Amino acid sequence: MRILLVEDNRLLANSLAKVLSAAQFSVDVMHDGQDADHVLLTQDYALVILDLSLPRLDGLEVLRRLRSRGNKVSVLILTARNNVGDRVLGLDLGADDYLTKPFELTELEARIRALIRRASGHADNRITCGDLVYQAQKQQFELAGDALLLTPREHALLEVLLLNSGRTLGKEALCEKIVAMNEEVNPEAIEIYVHRLRKKLQGSNVQIVTLRGLGYSLEVQHAK
Repeated sequence: MRILLVEDNRLLANSLAKVLSAAQFSVDVMHDGQDADHVLLTQDYALVILDLSLPRLDGLEVLRRLRSRGNKVSVLILTARNNVGDRVLGLDLGADDYLTKPFELTELEARIRALIRRASGHADNRITCGDLVYQAQKQQFELAGDALLLTPREHALLEVLLLNSGRTLGKEALCEKIVAMNEEVNPEAIEIYVHRLRKKLQGSNVQIVTLRGLGYSLEVQHAK
């Protein structure tokens, strides 16, 4: 899943990006509010982690502009500002969660997972689609009770399809959701990942369905 991290402290931003990448997220990093506002005009993210004290454009203004455009992406404010007034203002402007520095990485990761699940309509840590189960806390897929071995890219693609099960997503949309801006991946490569996933899902009641000209959908195949 693709995340935008907006943090002007470059050391902290780089450290967080490494941690989140190790946790199976694709991370784009911006160091000022103006660049973040610009990229949010064109890019699709599962979550935005937003500092408030940013150069060129304050984080609260980034948030206000984002919501004024009707963008409903989940926003987690991550800031050293810990007074009640800033928390209330951030939440009133449309933030979904608020975490103050210093913080525990385990708590940050748990909040990220929870926000992404809820945005997709899943409140539970255990997400199912037929024989396929995703244990979000462990970041582990299981198929009919057995662990499913996946590459990081396969894992990311299957997670997006699962969180959007029953919906059709095109190759470009899938690529945007799993690939960071600094990575070179052709949308046509999605076909390769889908082919590999189909092989790994064989024998189960879960299938990646192709809708010609539209994209792919993860669906349960009921017995006839």
